[in-house]
Amino acid sequence: MFHFGCSKNLVDTEMCIGLFKKENFNVVKSAKEADIIVINTCGFIEKAKEEAINCILEMAEYKQTGKCEYLIVMGCLVQRYKKELEKAIPEVDLFLSIDEYDLFMEKVLYLLNKKNTSKNTLDYMERIISTGETTAYLKIAEGCSNNCTYCAIPSIRGKYISRPMEDILKEAKRLEKLGIKEIIIIAQDTTKYGIDIYGKSKLPELLEKIAEIKGFKWIRFLYAYPESITDELIDVVKKYDNICNYFDIPIQHYSDNILKKMNRRSDGKSIENLIKKIRKNIPNVILRTSLIVGFPEETEEDFFELYEFVNRAKFEKLGVFKYSKEDGTPASKIKNQVHYKTKEARFNKIMALQKQIAKIKLEEKIGNEYETIIDGETEDEKYYIGRSYMDIPNEDGVIFIEKNKKDMIGKFVKVKITGVFEYDYIGEMIE
Repeated sequence: MFHFGCSKNLVDTEMCIGLFKKENFNVVKSAKEADIIVINTCGFIEKAKEEAINCILEMAEYKQTGKCEYLIVMGCLVQRYKKELEKAIPEVDLFLSIDEYDLFMEKVLYLLNKKNTSKNTLDYMERIISTGETTAYLKIAEGCSNNCTYCAIPSIRGKYISRPMEDILKEAKRLEKLGIKEIIIIAQDTTKYGIDIYGKSKLPELLEKIAEIKGFKWIRFLYAYPESITDELIDVVKKYDNICNYFDIPIQHYSDNILKKMNRRSDGKSIENLIKKIRKNIPNVILRTSLIVGFPEETEEDFFELYEFVNRAKFEKLGVFKYSKEDGTPASKIKNQVHYKTKEARFNKIMALQKQIAKIKLEEKIGNEYETIIDGETEDEKYYIGRSYMDIPNEDGVIFIEKNKKDMIGKFVKVKITGVFEYDYIGEMIE
């Protein structure tokens, strides 16, 4: 099964694998061994769409010569462009939109000409963890109701729907029993959790309840929108040792002019005050953000405000996206789109600044010791690849650690930082 896109989509993939196993299918790792190939797509930005389409075309061609008999495509791209895809790629046997996930196995069995007696649907409790034996994602809500003008997620995934807290805690306890040590809590906006069903944000309460499950060493939450980060949430992070001092806050911009056009709920000053408050309350906190440059009608003055803020805020982690014009979004209809060369120049300028900031931030850690999880090893098997609380998997940097002990993958060890390499650390394991 192929997966594209975000960690929220990855959880869907894991539920699909779990459902196939429950129906007694033999799940294999290689497309060359598979009779059925399933591709879970992303439809969020242009690059992700291209990657998914290229994979579909490659597997459609492989189906003509390989072992594969059935090709199934699902996910966000199908939700957005199902009719167009059906016409363009007839080699695909089944396109499944997100709206059809409750009928997933029913449609698969019908495709295979098998008698359909299955009542099984995608189930969080049955999913197969694909992120190793130590780390797992925990999705607490579906969809999004923020309606940012550049974003197609609400039209793809629907409005924000929180999962009941008891269901989430039940899944968390199952993951703990499986030996998971690092839980990463995700949603399109984790800070909005519970507002739709409980009338107020319940993320602080949920974090406390998960923190009290003894088996978890690290608990993280991602995609925390700035306007919903409360003093209560900051206090909970500060209170519990197993909640990582790490905030992922997608601010997208700093200019009030652009934030308003984006339909964001924050203004530049409130964002800056929030950053100062978090750093004051949690001195060793790691702050991550994401930005968009080249939003329609972004002026040089707007960009300069953003650039100067990045220089002041000095985020430990920062990602930049060049604005992508997405079909059906309000921003795509704005006439004054920014030229692609201007987007590129602004992207490069922010990234050059952040590279300088990141280098200083990394060098400040030399000589410090950190509890580190060993995720794997380099291809030449000379170094372990680890992470401290300062880094999330597949997004942030890693620690390269010379191997002086065997069979440490999946374990927590103490590591001393001895050097840095671009966005990564070099460290040594402490006996």
